[in-house]
Amino acid sequence: MKIKIFLIISFSSFFTSAQKTKLPQSKPTIDEYFGTKIIDDYRNLENLDDIQNIEWMKSQTAYTNSVLDLIPNKNYYLNKRLEFDKRQGYSISNLKVTSNDNYFYLRKNDTEKVAKLYYKEGFSGKEILLYDSSDYKKDEANHEFVINYINPSWDGSKVAISMAEKGKELAEVVVLDVKKKYIYPQAITQIEPVSGGGVKWLDDNSGFFYLYYPTTDAKSLNFYKNTQTVLYKIGTDPKKINDVFSAKNNTNLGITEDHFPIIVDFDTNSQYYIGMLVDYQTYRKTFIINKNDLLKGKKNWKPLYIPSDKARNLDLWKDKAIFLSSYNSTLNKLCKTNINNPDFKNAEILVPEKKNESIKSYRITKDGIYYTTTKNGVEAKLYLYKDGKDNVIQLPFPSGNINLQSKGENYSDIWITCSGWANDEQRFKYDVKKDSFIPENMAPVAEYPEFKDIAIEEISVKARDGQEIPVSLIYNKNIKKDGKNMVLIDSYGSYGISSNPIFAKTYLLWANQGGMVAVAHVRGGGEKGEQWRLGGYKETKPNTWRDLIDCTEYLINEKYTSRAKVAIWGASAGGITVGRAMTERPDLFKAVIAEVGVMNPLRDETTPNGQPQEFGSVKDPQEFKALLEMDAYHHIKKGVKYPATFITGGINDQRVIVWEPVKFAAKLMANDASSNPVLLKIDFEGGHAGNVPVAQRYANLGDMFAFALWQLGHPDYQPKENTKK
Repeated sequence: MKIKIFLIISFSSFFTSAQKTKLPQSKPTIDEYFGTKIIDDYRNLENLDDIQNIEWMKSQTAYTNSVLDLIPNKNYYLNKRLEFDKRQGYSISNLKVTSNDNYFYLRKNDTEKVAKLYYKEGFSGKEILLYDSSDYKKDEANHEFVINYINPSWDGSKVAISMAEKGKELAEVVVLDVKKKYIYPQAITQIEPVSGGGVKWLDDNSGFFYLYYPTTDAKSLNFYKNTQTVLYKIGTDPKKINDVFSAKNNTNLGITEDHFPIIVDFDTNSQYYIGMLVDYQTYRKTFIINKNDLLKGKKNWKPLYIPSDKARNLDLWKDKAIFLSSYNSTLNKLCKTNINNPDFKNAEILVPEKKNESIKSYRITKDGIYYTTTKNGVEAKLYLYKDGKDNVIQLPFPSGNINLQSKGENYSDIWITCSGWANDEQRFKYDVKKDSFIPENMAPVAEYPEFKDIAIEEISVKARDGQEIPVSLIYNKNIKKDGKNMVLIDSYGSYGISSNPIFAKTYLLWANQGGMVAVAHVRGGGEKGEQWRLGGYKETKPNTWRDLIDCTEYLINEKYTSRAKVAIWGASAGGITVGRAMTERPDLFKAVIAEVGVMNPLRDETTPNGQPQEFGSVKDPQEFKALLEMDAYHHIKKGVKYPATFITGGINDQRVIVWEPVKFAAKLMANDASSNPVLLKIDFEGGHAGNVPVAQRYANLGDMFAFALWQLGHPDYQPKENTKK
């Protein structure tokens, strides 16, 4: 006789026991900062060469996958996003238009894993496939490159193609001859064009400038140091570095090892190059040099403006410098000054500061200067400045975000791309004579009838200190304020970056499943200008996570939701925001998602991409205190009941090193007194979320959303009981 024994395991006790018995070894280290001793329980996990640490990450990832696989609807978000891609047919990205009307862009068909490079002459021209990244190093095993950046030469005869793989930041760039479809055999390997200044073609199309990274070891503390702008000529050996702008080459300019010295975008009509010392501050030091002088090997750079001038987004227009100025302004204004005798503090004001509107971007054309503004980072407007007059242009539809594209100062051509929380991105060409917009979408505009009942509401929440925090609400219009709605709160709040409205289908799917998405525009971001950024910066950083806490309490008090129905989500530097919110108010949230997050900023300075300029330095006593205060890892306390937590990292992450989320997960597992799950998932084929096939990104997002829906009680996401026979 066969006896069937069913072991029904309680999920809460299962999670607790599974985690408690699989903790990594703890080898505490004690550091002393200005008389304060700090115990770091899991310093040993920082050693990524220790096979035991890697194996623990793998075991936790396998465990997390086994748990998520028990969720019946786990793949809903992945499948829906792939379904939407199929509905659209294909998507277009990285569009570049040359002055002679050549279009270069990336196109991904719904059946393809990654995008390919295409080209056509004019908007209505015949589409021609130029390059498929699968052809790169196809004779070598285990490669899966994605094209993450393109830039054609001025005449469109050549195009620089950047390819990266497995989430890595450093890429490889090849040059393609467009007519011959010929790839030059020389590949540039120590380059990161997406956030490293890009490729800047010479006026004669014979070569380009790019930022060179001397160190290739992503784990080295020198990885982001001593970068150089170099001049590369097509067909030459890229290993023979022609350094034209760096600390090594220009010892008199005060360039430090931490600066990224780049040459900014320029036009062929200009006789100058502008060099900028990029750091993580809003305002930077710049220099100017005659193009011919630089190309002849001269080093006679001259100072242009300094951080105290509060100038940014500079463009040269004939003998004038056009720029955005925040000098003596709460937000900013559009100004100009003579390039031969510049005075940035007392410049001529073209567009004065607008009430509650910050100028976001501008483009100089034959017909004047087009510029966009934003209110609270979510309400966008378009203007044309011409002959001393400032005219608002009526948009095709209300937009939360506008991007501008033009051919340059000698052309009338101007395109805008509009989008919003509930409006898919659309591209238009503006006819200034007729004051009308002509649709010029590069990809089909799909219909999404399932989102017809989505409502968008922009509100302000009063923080504890009286500041008004903008919050974007995305929900089904039939929602009831009964305290039972599942709310996912997304927040970031660093580097002055604004969370501008985009057509985020994942948000809309959440709303369609009976939930609400709230985007909290917390301090540290740029939604209300530089002062908003400084309101969540170093010593004022607590405002960032306390704004999130205050917004959460508002949504609960207004009956949108309840504590058992709130999940918070923060990525990258947003890890500080959600990590400190959950450690300061663990009772307020049901679930927390920390995606590739900065969880241990006290140690961030020891990583290749440490950010002492943004968060602070342990070498300064005041900034040490600020770092300790914002460190979620060091605020985990023994015996406290913490929310359910899903923590992710990327093994190839070169921005937030993977051991930051790993240490946080280990300490949380060891100290949490609740029966809530603490899940750690490391992407061993990815990095900081980007530079991977789109389906991989969809799957990672789907895991996070499935976890949140499970924890908030959605009936379609409750795991099946673990049953053994």
